[in-house]
Amino acid sequence: MHQTITAGVIPSDFKYASVLEKGRPVHEDDYFSIRHPRMGTGQRAKIFAPFAALSGFEDEIGAKKVQYVKERIPDADELYELNDQLNRLYELTTGKKKTEVNAVIEYYVPCQDPHNKAYQIKGTYETVTDIVRKVDPITQQLRIGDLTLDFRDLSRITFTDPK
Repeated sequence: MHQTITAGVIPSDFKYASVLEKGRPVHEDDYFSIRHPRMGTGQRAKIFAPFAALSGFEDEIGAKKVQYVKERIPDADELYELNDQLNRLYELTTGKKKTEVNAVIEYYVPCQDPHNKAYQIKGTYETVTDIVRKVDPITQQLRIGDLTLDFRDLSRITFTDPK
């Protein structure tokens, strides 16, 4: 026969009835209470808080929410304007009259997630605002801040006022 334990009622055949009757241990100013002080409710809640059993899962789910687009093919006028801006940047950042140039650069980043159907087919357009460090026509790369971009990935260049 199985009996349920209700508040204040202990079955007579319960194996640990004597332990339950003693109640909670009381530790006041003894060695145990010094080494193990009583936890507050907030600290006890942390013990039972949920944790991420699948590390990186949230990042993977978040990556699926990114809206990828096809790379825009610039027309002749846009290419001319971009080339003009790159030449201007090159002149300003090289030679004896080298100056710091603040710019806003929009560039294309292909999808790097091999598990996404947009992988190497679509991408996103990112924007960076910083000081242009170098324009290299030989390697066809532009260095802005700590970022190095290929000319072919550039979409728009806008000069900003120095800060």
